[in-house]
Amino acid sequence: MTRTTAPTRTRRRIFADITPLRTSPDYRRLWIGGTIAWLGQAMTALAISLQVYDITRSSFSVGLVGLFTLVPLIAFGLYGGAIADTVDRRKLGLYSSLGAAGLSAALAAAALFDYHRVWFLYAVVALQAVCGALNGPARSAMIPRLLPADQLPAANALNSVTMTSGMMAGPMLGGLIVGWWGYQAAYLIDLVTFGAALYAMWRLPSMKPDRESGARGRASVVDGLRFLGTRPNIRMTFFTDLAAMVLAHPRALFPAVAGLWFGGDAKTVGLLAAAPAVGALLGGLFSGWQGRIRRHGQAILLAVAAWGLAIAVFGLTRNLWLGLLFLAVAGCADTVSMVFRTTMLQAATPDEMRGRLQGVFIVVVAGGPRLGDFLAGTAADLTSPAVAITGGGLGCVLVLGLLALRWRGFARYDARSPQA
Repeated sequence: MTRTTAPTRTRRRIFADITPLRTSPDYRRLWIGGTIAWLGQAMTALAISLQVYDITRSSFSVGLVGLFTLVPLIAFGLYGGAIADTVDRRKLGLYSSLGAAGLSAALAAAALFDYHRVWFLYAVVALQAVCGALNGPARSAMIPRLLPADQLPAANALNSVTMTSGMMAGPMLGGLIVGWWGYQAAYLIDLVTFGAALYAMWRLPSMKPDRESGARGRASVVDGLRFLGTRPNIRMTFFTDLAAMVLAHPRALFPAVAGLWFGGDAKTVGLLAAAPAVGALLGGLFSGWQGRIRRHGQAILLAVAAWGLAIAVFGLTRNLWLGLLFLAVAGCADTVSMVFRTTMLQAATPDEMRGRLQGVFIVVVAGGPRLGDFLAGTAADLTSPAVAITGGGLGCVLVLGLLALRWRGFARYDARSPQA
């Protein structure tokens, strides 16, 4: 027995813990369905960008796709969370997934009938963002109801694998499919992939919010923000992420540094953009150790500090492969931070507030990197890319240290007795 169990235990210590997939059929279906659907959505995102450029021949028009996605995502993120704390989350997830599937069907129909209008594509991506803002809080708030608390880190690590693998494989497959068979093929495949997500949602039990604490009526966004104002540990999960994404997010400078530092071209930009995703995927695949960590606040502080330092060192490198290595380290650290931030948010928040707090999470995750792009670009224009990147990384570590000194209890957070 010892010979057969020892390798299994070693694998669990090193590789992603798949216990949630083995113990909960509902979570297993939800994860598999979400992974397949996310791959299709990533394909569609690239296909829409390609189609906008094909119609307009304007990079500015392609950039507007991000704006039409971001604004509804932020605007509806908080309200999507409030709705998730009011209605049956299973139904909200099912209906919002149906809405997203319908939008993919509309894209496919328009492409099949040669209806190429930029305004139509902008309208679709805006409505897709609305569906995502409704679906995201509902899905995230379901997970603590499907799994015991000690399996949440493993589940969130598995979810990170879904996100990063989709971000890596989706655009590649989308480009190939559009090149071989056209836009309509990519949109039709996306529509088909939604079937897995819809089946998983349909098989879930009812997920009405827990009202045992006495809350009645429609959940209020303001009440959710007030609750957040009284929970320093949960606030810190947002503050630490903002420190990393706003101060040390060099994505907007990749086109400049690819040529200035590495003498490269668009392919080099692609490598720089892919490196953090590769690190993030590895961080999810080799996440078995995370389930044994109890000091989640301390783990978040260390992971965000590692992100800032890796970005700062990247700003000093002039060797492409060394730079890619530090970007991958940063991506891995970001996944570790995300796993523990999400777990803390799920475990330390009462069920009746989980939707609203997940809505805030979506706003922070969506808005932080965009603010970071703006800050990095502005700082680089005023100084230089090196100063903007290295200074941003060190600034992240400095702000993180000040936050840790201000809220000392965050580092003492113990997952065995979660306190918001």
